[in-house]
Amino acid sequence: MRAVVVEQWGGPENLVEREVERPEPGLNEVLVRVHAAGVNPVDWKVRAGGALIEWGAVPAVGWDVSGTVEAVGPGVGIFRPGDEVFGMPLFPRQAGGYAEYVVAPARHLAPKPAGLTHVEAAALPLAALTAWQSLVDAADVRLGERVLVHAAAGGVGHFAVQIAKARGAYVIGTASAGKHDLVRELGADEMVDYRAVRFEDVVSDIDVVLDGLGGETAERSLTVLRNGGRLITLPGPDDVPATRDGVRAAWVLVEPDHLGLREIAALVERGALKPVVETVLPLAEAAKAHEIGEQGRTTGKIVLTVD
Repeated sequence: MRAVVVEQWGGPENLVEREVERPEPGLNEVLVRVHAAGVNPVDWKVRAGGALIEWGAVPAVGWDVSGTVEAVGPGVGIFRPGDEVFGMPLFPRQAGGYAEYVVAPARHLAPKPAGLTHVEAAALPLAALTAWQSLVDAADVRLGERVLVHAAAGGVGHFAVQIAKARGAYVIGTASAGKHDLVRELGADEMVDYRAVRFEDVVSDIDVVLDGLGGETAERSLTVLRNGGRLITLPGPDDVPATRDGVRAAWVLVEPDHLGLREIAALVERGALKPVVETVLPLAEAAKAHEIGEQGRTTGKIVLTVD
């Protein structure tokens, strides 16, 4: 099968397409024919240095996939060949989603939302699960709470806005001015242009902050939280600031989640969540996808088509 692998750690030019052996499903696993693969910041971060991930003999990047079940291994009872599925298998272990086929534990996948194309569905898993596990599982966002989402037009951010809104929150997003209309369409009640003002000068009494930036932004975010507030930061555990009395800060690392994927699919099917896909490229142009993503200007997601 065709797969994009990392020849050596470094720049996007080290992503190359190769013919590799097609995997076979084992116990409780399924073989998925991949139709589309989502691209995420973690992809280019690990490509650059090989950090975080437990790599196989041939490093192969990518986690977000949407496709069709080709075969099932012994013990699988929830899928059959021909089922359309989406998911984020094995993270943070190597999955090799930039490929024609991928093997995944069955419960690392869920039925693809019927109303989405494979390209749209491939944009969902890692980013939407990150937002879900941060806002629902970790922060327990509730009706009427005030939620601040940093980088609200980005991959995780644009899903977080919609998930928080679906939970009944009042949502404030930070983004450059040119992206405000889109984020408002997704459900944001209020927008802050981070290039024009410091968010802590215009935002206060926040119950939950979702911070995908870390560093100074995480530190500054503590100042806008009310008593009982929660800060969820995503870049890494070193970006969790020391907290003051009455607030809580935590780091969330996304993990495969069958039930979370089903909840996300349910939001999609009732019209409360939609992926924004800015760029679609063929598998052979994975390096170009990384070049675009690393510029940090993407609205929504980048997706590779595999067919």
